[in-house]
Amino acid sequence: MRPFQHPTRGYPAVKGIEVFLSATVSPSTPAGGSDDAATLLVGGSVIDGTGSPRRGAVDVLLIGDVIAGVGSSLTVPAPHAHSVRRVDCSGLTIMPGLIDAHVHVTLGEPATNDELFHHREPATAALLAAYNLRKVLKAGVTSMLDVDGLFNIGPALRDCVNAGIIEGPNMRSGAYALMTAVGGTAGRLIPDEGTAGYAEIVRSKDEMIRVVRRQVKDGADIIKIHVTGSIPTRRGEIQVWTREELKVVCDTAHDLGVRVTAHCRGDRATLDCVLAGVDIIWHASNLGEEALDAIIEHKVPVGPVFTFLANLHDYGDKAGASAVAKKVFEGELEDTGKKLRRAYDAGVKLLCGSESGFSMTPYGDWHAREMEVFVQHLGLTPLEAIRCGTMDNAVAVDEFGMTGVIAEGYKADVLVIDGDPSTNISILGDKQRFRHLWCRGRKVDLTPVPPRDYLNGEKIAAWSSVPVTWNLARG
Repeated sequence: MRPFQHPTRGYPAVKGIEVFLSATVSPSTPAGGSDDAATLLVGGSVIDGTGSPRRGAVDVLLIGDVIAGVGSSLTVPAPHAHSVRRVDCSGLTIMPGLIDAHVHVTLGEPATNDELFHHREPATAALLAAYNLRKVLKAGVTSMLDVDGLFNIGPALRDCVNAGIIEGPNMRSGAYALMTAVGGTAGRLIPDEGTAGYAEIVRSKDEMIRVVRRQVKDGADIIKIHVTGSIPTRRGEIQVWTREELKVVCDTAHDLGVRVTAHCRGDRATLDCVLAGVDIIWHASNLGEEALDAIIEHKVPVGPVFTFLANLHDYGDKAGASAVAKKVFEGELEDTGKKLRRAYDAGVKLLCGSESGFSMTPYGDWHAREMEVFVQHLGLTPLEAIRCGTMDNAVAVDEFGMTGVIAEGYKADVLVIDGDPSTNISILGDKQRFRHLWCRGRKVDLTPVPPRDYLNGEKIAAWSSVPVTWNLARG
Protein backbone atom coordinates (compact mmCIF):
# COMPACT_ATOMS: atom_id res chain seq x y z
CA MET A 1 0.00 0.00 0.00
CA ARG A 2 1.36 3.42 -0.91
CA PRO A 3 1.34 5.59 2.23
CA PHE A 4 0.56 9.30 2.19
CA GLN A 5 -0.89 11.92 4.48
CA HIS A 6 -4.65 12.36 4.17
CA PRO A 7 -5.86 15.94 3.62
CA THR A 8 -7.89 17.84 6.19
CA ARG A 9 -11.35 16.42 6.86
CA GLY A 10 -14.63 18.28 6.72
CA TYR A 11 -15.31 18.63 3.02
CA PRO A 12 -18.41 20.59 1.99
CA ALA A 13 -21.48 18.40 1.66
CA VAL A 14 -23.77 18.14 -1.33
CA LYS A 15 -25.65 21.41 -1.62
CA GLY A 16 -29.08 21.22 -0.03
CA ILE A 17 -28.90 17.68 1.38
CA GLU A 18 -27.16 18.62 4.66
CA VAL A 19 -29.58 21.46 5.32
CA PHE A 20 -32.45 19.12 4.49
CA LEU A 21 -31.21 16.49 6.95
CA SER A 22 -30.54 19.03 9.70
CA ALA A 23 -34.11 20.27 9.47
CA THR A 24 -35.66 16.83 9.66
CA VAL A 25 -33.51 14.53 11.81
CA SER A 26 -32.51 15.49 15.36
CA PRO A 27 -31.32 12.57 17.53
CA SER A 28 -31.33 12.87 21.29
CA THR A 29 -27.86 11.35 21.59
CA PRO A 30 -25.75 12.19 18.56
CA ALA A 31 -22.64 10.10 17.92
CA GLY A 32 -20.71 13.08 16.63
CA GLY A 33 -18.82 15.29 19.05
CA SER A 34 -17.77 14.55 22.64
CA ASP A 35 -17.37 16.20 26.02
CA ASP A 36 -14.63 15.67 28.64
CA ALA A 37 -16.68 13.47 30.96
CA ALA A 38 -14.97 10.42 32.40
CA THR A 39 -16.35 6.88 32.45
CA LEU A 40 -14.65 3.99 34.23
CA LEU A 41 -15.50 0.47 33.07
CA VAL A 42 -14.73 -1.72 36.05
CA GLY A 43 -13.74 -5.37 36.27
CA GLY A 44 -14.47 -6.61 32.78
CA SER A 45 -12.53 -9.05 30.60
CA VAL A 46 -10.78 -7.28 27.74
CA ILE A 47 -10.32 -8.40 24.14
CA ASP A 48 -8.08 -5.59 22.95
CA GLY A 49 -8.38 -6.16 19.17
CA THR A 50 -4.69 -6.93 18.57
CA GLY A 51 -5.16 -10.69 18.57
CA SER A 52 -3.87 -11.03 22.15
CA PRO A 53 -5.72 -13.38 24.50
CA ARG A 54 -8.69 -12.17 26.53
CA ARG A 55 -7.62 -10.71 29.89
CA GLY A 56 -9.78 -10.77 33.01
CA ALA A 57 -10.43 -8.23 35.78
CA VAL A 58 -9.43 -5.15 33.77
CA ASP A 59 -10.59 -1.54 34.10
CA VAL A 60 -10.89 0.80 31.11
CA LEU A 61 -11.01 4.58 31.60
CA LEU A 62 -12.65 6.79 28.97
CA ILE A 63 -12.13 10.55 29.11
CA GLY A 64 -13.85 12.52 26.39
CA ASP A 65 -13.39 10.68 23.11
CA VAL A 66 -10.16 8.90 24.11
CA ILE A 67 -9.27 5.78 26.08
CA ALA A 68 -7.23 7.27 28.93
CA GLY A 69 -6.16 4.06 30.64
CA VAL A 70 -6.35 0.26 30.64
CA GLY A 71 -5.29 -1.85 33.63
CA SER A 72 -6.16 -3.19 37.04
CA SER A 73 -7.51 -0.87 39.76
CA LEU A 74 -7.07 2.30 37.71
CA THR A 75 -6.83 5.65 39.46
CA VAL A 76 -9.00 8.38 37.98
CA PRO A 77 -7.09 11.67 37.59
CA ALA A 78 -8.03 14.57 39.87
CA PRO A 79 -10.20 16.65 37.53
CA HIS A 80 -12.57 13.68 37.07
CA ALA A 81 -12.24 11.75 40.34
CA HIS A 82 -15.52 13.02 41.85
CA SER A 83 -17.61 13.06 38.67
CA VAL A 84 -16.50 9.85 37.00
CA ARG A 85 -19.29 7.48 35.95
CA ARG A 86 -18.56 3.91 37.00
CA VAL A 87 -19.94 1.00 34.98
CA ASP A 88 -19.72 -2.49 36.45
CA CYS A 89 -18.53 -4.84 33.71
CA SER A 90 -18.04 -7.93 35.87
CA GLY A 91 -18.71 -11.06 33.82
CA LEU A 92 -18.77 -9.05 30.58
CA THR A 93 -16.33 -8.61 27.71
CA ILE A 94 -14.95 -5.18 26.83
CA MET A 95 -13.72 -4.91 23.24
CA PRO A 96 -13.31 -2.37 20.45
CA GLY A 97 -16.43 -1.21 18.67
CA LEU A 98 -16.84 -3.00 15.35
CA ILE A 99 -15.61 -1.43 12.12
CA ASP A 100 -17.46 -2.20 8.89
CA ALA A 101 -15.21 -1.68 5.89
CA HIS A 102 -17.84 -2.07 3.17
CA VAL A 103 -21.29 -0.50 3.56
CA HIS A 104 -23.71 0.98 1.00
CA VAL A 105 -25.71 3.12 3.40
CA THR A 106 -27.73 5.00 0.77
CA LEU A 107 -29.01 2.09 -1.34
CA GLY A 108 -31.96 1.23 0.91
CA GLU A 109 -31.89 -2.59 0.72
CA PRO A 110 -33.07 -3.18 -2.87
CA ALA A 111 -33.94 -6.73 -3.89
CA THR A 112 -33.28 -6.04 -7.59
CA ASN A 113 -31.20 -3.73 -9.76
CA ASP A 114 -34.45 -2.33 -11.12
CA GLU A 115 -35.38 -1.11 -7.62
CA LEU A 116 -31.90 0.30 -7.10
CA PHE A 117 -31.60 2.17 -10.39
CA HIS A 118 -35.20 3.22 -11.02
CA HIS A 119 -36.99 3.50 -7.67
CA ARG A 120 -34.87 5.89 -5.61
CA GLU A 121 -35.22 9.67 -5.21
CA PRO A 122 -32.60 11.99 -3.64
CA ALA A 123 -34.66 13.43 -0.77
CA THR A 124 -36.17 10.16 0.44
CA ALA A 125 -32.87 8.30 -0.11
CA ALA A 126 -31.12 10.81 2.18
CA LEU A 127 -33.76 10.51 4.90
CA LEU A 128 -33.79 6.73 4.67
CA ALA A 129 -29.98 6.63 4.88
CA ALA A 130 -30.07 8.72 8.08
CA TYR A 131 -32.62 6.26 9.50
CA ASN A 132 -30.46 3.28 8.56
CA LEU A 133 -27.26 4.80 9.99
CA ARG A 134 -28.79 4.41 13.45
CA LYS A 135 -29.36 0.71 12.78
CA VAL A 136 -25.70 0.31 11.84
CA LEU A 137 -24.54 2.09 15.00
CA LYS A 138 -26.81 0.08 17.30
CA ALA A 139 -25.35 -3.11 15.78
CA GLY A 140 -22.08 -2.26 17.54
CA VAL A 141 -20.46 -0.52 14.58
CA THR A 142 -18.56 2.57 15.72
CA SER A 143 -16.76 3.24 12.41
CA MET A 144 -17.67 2.43 8.81
CA LEU A 145 -16.70 3.07 5.21
CA ASP A 146 -19.57 3.92 2.88
CA VAL A 147 -17.83 2.76 -0.28
CA ASP A 148 -20.16 4.35 -2.83
CA GLY A 149 -23.76 5.41 -3.05
CA LEU A 150 -26.68 7.27 -4.53
CA PHE A 151 -26.76 10.96 -5.41
CA ASN A 152 -23.50 11.75 -3.56
CA ILE A 153 -25.41 11.60 -0.27
CA GLY A 154 -22.64 9.79 1.64
CA PRO A 155 -20.28 12.75 2.22
CA ALA A 156 -23.23 14.86 3.45
CA LEU A 157 -24.21 12.11 5.91
CA ARG A 158 -20.63 11.98 7.18
CA ASP A 159 -20.60 15.72 7.77
CA CYS A 160 -23.96 15.59 9.55
CA VAL A 161 -22.70 12.83 11.87
CA ASN A 162 -19.56 14.84 12.60
CA ALA A 163 -21.65 17.92 13.38
CA GLY A 164 -24.00 16.00 15.71
CA ILE A 165 -26.99 16.59 13.43
CA ILE A 166 -27.76 12.90 12.95
CA GLU A 167 -26.77 9.80 14.89
CA GLY A 168 -24.41 7.29 13.32
CA PRO A 169 -20.97 5.73 13.43
CA ASN A 170 -17.80 7.61 12.67
CA MET A 171 -17.71 7.29 8.89
CA ARG A 172 -15.73 7.85 5.74
CA SER A 173 -17.53 7.95 2.42
CA GLY A 174 -17.06 7.59 -1.28
CA ALA A 175 -19.27 9.17 -3.92
CA TYR A 176 -20.42 7.55 -7.17
CA ALA A 177 -18.54 4.42 -8.25
CA LEU A 178 -16.56 5.04 -11.43
CA MET A 179 -17.51 2.83 -14.37
CA THR A 180 -16.78 2.64 -18.05
CA ALA A 181 -19.70 2.38 -20.47
CA VAL A 182 -19.45 -1.43 -20.31
CA GLY A 183 -20.86 -1.07 -16.81
CA GLY A 184 -20.70 -2.76 -13.43
CA THR A 185 -23.01 -5.41 -11.98
CA ALA A 186 -26.20 -4.12 -13.59
CA GLY A 187 -25.62 -4.92 -17.25
CA ARG A 188 -27.53 -2.70 -19.66
CA LEU A 189 -29.04 -0.63 -16.85
CA ILE A 190 -25.75 1.28 -16.87
CA PRO A 191 -25.96 4.12 -19.42
CA ASP A 192 -23.18 5.12 -21.82
CA GLU A 193 -22.63 8.44 -20.05
CA GLY A 194 -23.69 10.44 -17.03
CA THR A 195 -24.89 8.91 -13.76
CA ALA A 196 -27.36 6.19 -12.80
CA GLY A 197 -27.93 4.82 -9.32
CA TYR A 198 -24.55 4.64 -7.63
CA ALA A 199 -22.63 4.73 -10.95
CA GLU A 200 -20.83 7.53 -12.78
CA ILE A 201 -19.65 6.67 -16.27
CA VAL A 202 -16.30 7.98 -17.49
CA ARG A 203 -15.55 7.78 -21.23
CA SER A 204 -11.95 8.95 -21.57
CA LYS A 205 -8.81 9.54 -19.55
CA ASP A 206 -9.48 13.26 -19.51
CA GLU A 207 -12.94 12.59 -18.11
CA MET A 208 -11.49 10.24 -15.48
CA ILE A 209 -9.21 13.03 -14.26
CA ARG A 210 -12.02 15.58 -14.26
CA VAL A 211 -14.47 13.33 -12.39
CA VAL A 212 -11.93 12.27 -9.75
CA ARG A 213 -11.08 15.90 -9.08
CA ARG A 214 -14.77 16.81 -8.84
CA GLN A 215 -15.53 13.94 -6.47
CA VAL A 216 -12.70 15.04 -4.19
CA LYS A 217 -14.05 18.59 -4.30
CA ASP A 218 -17.52 17.24 -3.45
CA GLY A 219 -16.16 15.56 -0.32
CA ALA A 220 -15.26 11.97 -1.26
CA ASP A 221 -12.85 10.34 1.19
CA ILE A 222 -12.12 7.57 -1.29
CA ILE A 223 -12.55 6.91 -5.00
CA LYS A 224 -14.09 3.59 -5.99
CA ILE A 225 -13.60 1.94 -9.38
CA HIS A 226 -15.79 -0.87 -10.72
CA VAL A 227 -12.98 -2.69 -12.51
CA THR A 228 -15.08 -5.69 -13.52
CA GLY A 229 -18.66 -5.80 -14.72
CA SER A 230 -21.32 -8.11 -16.06
CA ILE A 231 -23.05 -7.97 -19.41
CA PRO A 232 -25.89 -10.20 -20.64
CA THR A 233 -23.84 -11.95 -23.33
CA ARG A 234 -21.01 -13.09 -21.01
CA ARG A 235 -20.89 -15.36 -18.00
CA GLY A 236 -19.55 -13.88 -14.79
CA GLU A 237 -17.78 -10.53 -14.68
CA ILE A 238 -15.25 -9.30 -17.21
CA GLN A 239 -12.53 -6.68 -16.85
CA VAL A 240 -13.77 -3.35 -18.23
CA TRP A 241 -10.81 -1.07 -17.39
CA THR A 242 -7.25 -1.16 -18.69
CA ARG A 243 -4.28 -0.93 -16.36
CA GLU A 244 -3.38 2.41 -17.92
CA GLU A 245 -6.85 3.80 -17.17
CA LEU A 246 -6.64 2.53 -13.60
CA LYS A 247 -3.31 4.27 -13.16
CA VAL A 248 -4.78 7.56 -14.36
CA VAL A 249 -7.42 7.40 -11.61
CA CYS A 250 -4.92 6.31 -8.95
CA ASP A 251 -2.36 8.97 -9.83
CA THR A 252 -4.99 11.73 -9.90
CA ALA A 253 -6.51 10.71 -6.56
CA HIS A 254 -3.16 10.18 -4.86
CA ASP A 255 -1.93 13.58 -6.00
CA LEU A 256 -4.89 14.97 -4.03
CA GLY A 257 -4.23 12.79 -1.00
CA VAL A 258 -7.22 10.49 -1.55
CA ARG A 259 -7.13 6.70 -1.65
CA VAL A 260 -8.57 4.44 -4.36
CA THR A 261 -10.53 1.22 -3.87
CA ALA A 262 -11.59 -1.23 -6.55
CA HIS A 263 -14.30 -3.85 -7.11
CA CYS A 264 -12.46 -6.80 -8.71
CA ARG A 265 -13.77 -10.23 -9.63
CA GLY A 266 -11.05 -11.74 -11.76
CA ASP A 267 -7.36 -12.62 -11.70
CA ARG A 268 -6.04 -10.18 -14.30
CA ALA A 269 -8.22 -7.35 -13.01
CA THR A 270 -6.82 -7.79 -9.52
CA LEU A 271 -3.24 -7.87 -10.81
CA ASP A 272 -3.75 -4.70 -12.84
CA CYS A 273 -5.24 -2.95 -9.79
CA VAL A 274 -2.24 -3.78 -7.64
CA LEU A 275 0.23 -2.62 -10.29
CA ALA A 276 -1.76 0.55 -11.01
CA GLY A 277 -1.63 1.62 -7.35
CA VAL A 278 -5.09 0.75 -5.96
CA ASP A 279 -5.06 1.03 -2.15
CA ILE A 280 -7.80 -1.45 -1.18
CA ILE A 281 -9.18 -4.29 -3.31
CA TRP A 282 -12.70 -5.64 -2.82
CA HIS A 283 -13.57 -9.29 -3.53
CA ALA A 284 -10.37 -10.41 -5.33
CA SER A 285 -12.26 -13.39 -6.71
CA ASN A 286 -10.70 -16.13 -8.86
CA LEU A 287 -7.13 -15.20 -7.98
CA GLY A 288 -4.24 -16.72 -9.88
CA GLU A 289 -0.70 -17.04 -8.59
CA GLU A 290 0.64 -13.88 -10.24
CA ALA A 291 -2.09 -11.66 -8.78
CA LEU A 292 -1.76 -13.32 -5.37
CA ASP A 293 2.01 -12.77 -5.40
CA ALA A 294 1.48 -9.11 -6.31
CA ILE A 295 -0.95 -8.60 -3.43
CA ILE A 296 1.54 -10.16 -1.06
CA GLU A 297 4.51 -8.21 -2.42
CA HIS A 298 2.76 -4.83 -2.20
CA LYS A 299 0.78 -5.72 0.95
CA VAL A 300 -2.44 -4.32 -0.52
CA PRO A 301 -5.35 -4.83 1.93
CA VAL A 302 -8.16 -7.01 0.58
CA GLY A 303 -11.79 -6.98 1.67
CA PRO A 304 -13.35 -10.16 0.26
CA VAL A 305 -16.86 -9.09 1.35
CA PHE A 306 -17.97 -12.69 1.74
CA THR A 307 -21.04 -11.88 3.84
CA PHE A 308 -23.38 -11.41 0.88
CA LEU A 309 -22.21 -14.72 -0.61
CA ALA A 310 -22.46 -16.53 2.73
CA ASN A 311 -25.98 -15.26 3.35
CA LEU A 312 -27.02 -16.21 -0.16
CA HIS A 313 -25.56 -19.69 0.31
CA ASP A 314 -26.81 -20.32 3.84
CA TYR A 315 -30.12 -18.46 3.89
CA GLY A 316 -31.02 -17.93 0.23
CA ASP A 317 -33.70 -20.62 0.29
CA LYS A 318 -35.36 -19.02 3.31
CA ALA A 319 -35.28 -15.63 1.58
CA GLY A 320 -36.66 -16.96 -1.72
CA ALA A 321 -33.44 -16.39 -3.68
CA SER A 322 -33.48 -17.87 -7.16
CA ALA A 323 -31.28 -20.77 -8.21
CA VAL A 324 -29.68 -18.47 -10.81
CA ALA A 325 -28.72 -15.93 -8.12
CA LYS A 326 -27.18 -18.62 -5.93
CA LYS A 327 -25.20 -20.10 -8.79
CA VAL A 328 -23.47 -16.79 -9.68
CA PHE A 329 -21.08 -17.04 -6.72
CA GLU A 330 -20.89 -20.83 -6.54
CA GLY A 331 -17.55 -21.99 -5.13
CA GLU A 332 -16.19 -18.49 -4.47
CA LEU A 333 -16.16 -18.80 -0.69
CA GLU A 334 -13.92 -21.84 -0.75
CA ASP A 335 -11.76 -21.05 -3.79
CA THR A 336 -11.05 -17.42 -2.99
CA GLY A 337 -10.90 -18.16 0.73
CA LYS A 338 -7.96 -20.53 0.29
CA LYS A 339 -5.96 -17.96 -1.69
CA LEU A 340 -6.71 -15.15 0.72
CA ARG A 341 -5.68 -17.30 3.67
CA ARG A 342 -2.25 -17.52 2.04
CA ALA A 343 -2.21 -13.74 1.68
CA TYR A 344 -3.17 -13.35 5.35
CA ASP A 345 -0.39 -15.70 6.44
CA ALA A 346 2.04 -13.58 4.40
CA GLY A 347 1.06 -10.41 6.27
CA VAL A 348 -1.70 -8.95 4.07
CA LYS A 349 -4.53 -7.27 6.00
CA LEU A 350 -7.92 -8.86 5.35
CA LEU A 351 -10.71 -6.35 5.94
CA CYS A 352 -14.22 -7.17 7.15
CA GLY A 353 -17.09 -5.67 5.18
CA SER A 354 -20.75 -6.61 5.33
CA GLU A 355 -22.03 -5.27 1.97
CA SER A 356 -24.95 -3.93 4.01
CA GLY A 357 -27.48 -2.13 1.86
CA PHE A 358 -29.11 -4.97 -0.09
CA SER A 359 -32.06 -7.20 0.75
CA MET A 360 -29.63 -10.08 1.34
CA THR A 361 -27.60 -7.93 3.78
CA PRO A 362 -29.99 -5.49 5.51
CA TYR A 363 -28.67 -2.77 7.79
CA GLY A 364 -28.10 -3.61 11.43
CA ASP A 365 -28.04 -7.40 11.11
CA TRP A 366 -24.84 -8.68 9.50
CA HIS A 367 -22.01 -6.33 10.42
CA ALA A 368 -20.16 -9.04 12.39
CA ARG A 369 -20.87 -11.89 9.94
CA GLU A 370 -17.63 -11.48 7.98
CA MET A 371 -15.58 -12.35 11.07
CA GLU A 372 -17.63 -15.52 11.48
CA VAL A 373 -17.02 -16.39 7.80
CA PHE A 374 -13.28 -15.84 8.27
CA VAL A 375 -13.34 -18.42 11.06
CA GLN A 376 -15.50 -20.93 9.18
CA HIS A 377 -14.00 -20.68 5.70
CA LEU A 378 -10.48 -19.25 6.13
CA GLY A 379 -9.61 -21.09 9.32
CA LEU A 380 -8.78 -18.01 11.37
CA THR A 381 -9.15 -18.16 15.13
CA PRO A 382 -11.87 -15.96 16.62
CA LEU A 383 -9.21 -13.60 18.03
CA GLU A 384 -7.57 -13.32 14.60
CA ALA A 385 -10.94 -12.60 13.00
CA ILE A 386 -11.73 -9.96 15.64
CA ARG A 387 -8.42 -8.28 14.85
CA CYS A 388 -9.46 -8.19 11.18
CA GLY A 389 -12.79 -6.59 12.13
CA THR A 390 -11.32 -4.01 14.53
CA MET A 391 -7.62 -3.11 14.58
CA ASP A 392 -6.84 -3.97 10.95
CA ASN A 393 -10.21 -2.72 9.70
CA ALA A 394 -9.25 0.79 10.85
CA VAL A 395 -7.29 0.94 7.57
CA ALA A 396 -10.63 1.22 5.75
CA VAL A 397 -11.52 4.46 7.55
CA ASP A 398 -7.94 5.79 7.33
CA GLU A 399 -7.51 5.58 11.11
CA PHE A 400 -5.07 2.68 11.58
CA GLY A 401 -3.37 3.19 14.94
CA MET A 402 -6.16 5.52 16.09
CA THR A 403 -9.18 3.27 16.62
CA GLY A 404 -10.03 -0.43 16.73
CA VAL A 405 -7.91 -1.25 19.81
CA ILE A 406 -8.58 -1.10 23.56
CA ALA A 407 -5.42 0.73 24.57
CA GLU A 408 -4.45 4.09 26.01
CA GLY A 409 -4.57 6.88 23.44
CA TYR A 410 -7.00 5.16 21.07
CA LYS A 411 -10.44 6.56 20.31
CA ALA A 412 -13.11 5.67 22.85
CA ASP A 413 -14.99 3.31 20.53
CA VAL A 414 -15.95 0.52 22.92
CA LEU A 415 -18.43 -2.36 22.93
CA VAL A 416 -19.38 -4.28 26.09
CA ILE A 417 -20.98 -7.66 25.44
CA ASP A 418 -22.29 -10.53 27.54
CA GLY A 419 -20.26 -13.58 26.56
CA ASP A 420 -16.85 -14.43 25.17
CA PRO A 421 -16.41 -13.81 21.41
CA SER A 422 -12.94 -15.35 21.59
CA THR A 423 -14.61 -18.74 22.02
CA ASN A 424 -17.83 -18.10 20.08
CA ILE A 425 -17.43 -15.45 17.38
CA SER A 426 -21.08 -15.67 16.34
CA ILE A 427 -22.33 -13.88 19.47
CA LEU A 428 -21.09 -10.58 17.98
CA GLY A 429 -24.11 -10.76 15.70
CA ASP A 430 -26.54 -11.08 18.62
CA LYS A 431 -27.50 -7.53 19.62
CA GLN A 432 -29.43 -8.84 22.62
CA ARG A 433 -26.05 -9.56 24.21
CA PHE A 434 -24.88 -5.96 23.90
CA ARG A 435 -24.78 -4.21 27.26
CA HIS A 436 -23.03 -0.90 26.51
CA LEU A 437 -21.62 0.93 23.50
CA TRP A 438 -19.56 4.11 23.25
CA CYS A 439 -18.82 5.82 19.95
CA ARG A 440 -16.12 8.50 20.20
CA GLY A 441 -16.76 8.65 23.94
CA ARG A 442 -20.53 9.15 23.72
CA LYS A 443 -22.79 6.52 25.21
CA VAL A 444 -25.11 5.05 22.58
CA ASP A 445 -28.71 4.23 23.41
CA LEU A 446 -29.09 0.59 22.33
CA THR A 447 -32.89 0.70 22.13
CA PRO A 448 -33.79 -0.80 18.73
CA VAL A 449 -34.73 1.58 15.93
CA PRO A 450 -38.54 1.52 15.47
CA PRO A 451 -39.69 -0.39 12.35
CA ARG A 452 -40.93 1.50 9.33
CA ASP A 453 -43.26 0.99 6.39
CA TYR A 454 -42.08 0.95 2.78
CA LEU A 455 -42.29 4.19 0.85
CA ASN A 456 -44.66 4.41 -2.08
CA GLY A 457 -42.87 3.02 -5.13
CA GLU A 458 -39.88 1.77 -3.11
CA LYS A 459 -40.54 -1.91 -3.78
CA ILE A 460 -41.55 -3.61 -7.01
CA ALA A 461 -44.64 -5.82 -6.95
CA ALA A 462 -44.32 -8.61 -9.51
CA TRP A 463 -47.38 -9.60 -11.54
CA SER A 464 -46.53 -13.22 -10.87
CA SER A 465 -43.61 -15.39 -9.73
CA VAL A 466 -43.95 -17.70 -12.77
CA PRO A 467 -45.59 -17.32 -16.21
CA VAL A 468 -49.28 -18.19 -16.20
CA THR A 469 -49.18 -20.71 -19.04
CA TRP A 470 -52.16 -22.66 -20.37
CA ASN A 471 -50.80 -25.83 -18.74
CA LEU A 472 -50.38 -24.08 -15.39
CA ALA A 473 -53.94 -22.78 -15.52
CA ARG A 474 -55.46 -26.12 -16.55
CA GLY A 475 -53.13 -28.42 -14.64
